[in-house]
Amino acid sequence: MKRIFLTAAALLSTLSLAAPLSVKAENSAPVRRLLETRECFGCNLAGANLKGAHLIGVDLRNANLKGANLESANLEGADLTGANLKSANLTDAFVSGTSLNNANLTNVDLSNAHLYNTDVDGAVLANIDLTGADVFNTAISVGGEY
Repeated sequence: MKRIFLTAAALLSTLSLAAPLSVKAENSAPVRRLLETRECFGCNLAGANLKGAHLIGVDLRNANLKGANLESANLEGADLTGANLKSANLTDAFVSGTSLNNANLTNVDLSNAHLYNTDVDGAVLANIDLTGADVFNTAISVGGEY
């Protein structure tokens, strides 16, 4: 009995290492495509759990990431031009050299995120949370009217 339990535990731990990201079933194919090919132009990743994902240099132009969890994700050099990130969680994300041009960042949580040299030309930046964020050489400002 003890041996069966240990064998089952070993098998389950191996399976859990093989799939580090938990994803909603309806998003599993696009997430798999993204992680395997590093591109997912225009794909639907709404609500996907990409927490802690290494998305360095990925092509997510025009992708739907509405409500996606990108907490602690590394988006260095990623292209999210025209992407819909409405209500996405980018808490503690690393967003360096990333293109967010013409992206929808309405209600995005960027608390404790690191935004360095990030392009946001034409992006919708309504109601974003920058609490504790490091923002350098990125055209995002905090405060009232000019």
